[in-house]
Amino acid sequence: MPVALGAAYVVALTGKAGRLRAVAFLAGCGLLVAALVTPLDTLAREYLVLAHLVQNVVLAEWAPLLLVLGIPPAVAVGIVRGRLTTALTDPVVALPLWLASYAVWHVPAIYDAALRHEHSLLPIEHASYLVTGVLFWWCVWQEAPHRLGTATRAGYMFAAFVLSAPVGLVLALVPDPLYDFYAAAPERVWGLSRLEDQQLGGMTMAAEQSVVFFVVFAYWFMRFLSEQERAEEVA
Repeated sequence: MPVALGAAYVVALTGKAGRLRAVAFLAGCGLLVAALVTPLDTLAREYLVLAHLVQNVVLAEWAPLLLVLGIPPAVAVGIVRGRLTTALTDPVVALPLWLASYAVWHVPAIYDAALRHEHSLLPIEHASYLVTGVLFWWCVWQEAPHRLGTATRAGYMFAAFVLSAPVGLVLALVPDPLYDFYAAAPERVWGLSRLEDQQLGGMTMAAEQSVVFFVVFAYWFMRFLSEQERAEEVA
């Protein structure tokens, strides 16, 4: 699927997308390949919470971010022309959907069930991360259909950081392993106990979100301050 997506982009948008946008989109496709078709996927499905959480981050945050950045504005207008896509890319809808996807799939019973049904339920998990991730980032980087101001985008990213933090922090701080699926792992990779694996995964997720979300928040906040300064100069 990622390879086909990248090929379709090259065929359809050659000459329409700038070089940086093309690099971003193809990099997003590359991350999808890395998450789903490399040893990371085996580690995530059979051995480590850490690997599964890294895979989730790639599918829900990094790859969607790059894919959305790679879509030219003129193409984006056509993608979100309908009522449904307009509604789903509204910040008050997109952020809760993304947060709900993260929260639901990390509930222990659902998390374990997805891994036990790797050919049916797990692909749904992966697809939900990717779709809600694209909706989440759409509000941040695309003008259509809502044209959010810089202050609103900065506030949106701050809210995402605050509201998403509990998942990683809970995994890092709870005193017992939450996911029974990995108790049956044939061996402990890198000598990590189940609890150490979970705690390292939670810390990695929390740290990653802190860095990525803060950088994007800072970008839009600085743009907001720059706009305010220009407005004062004109006045």
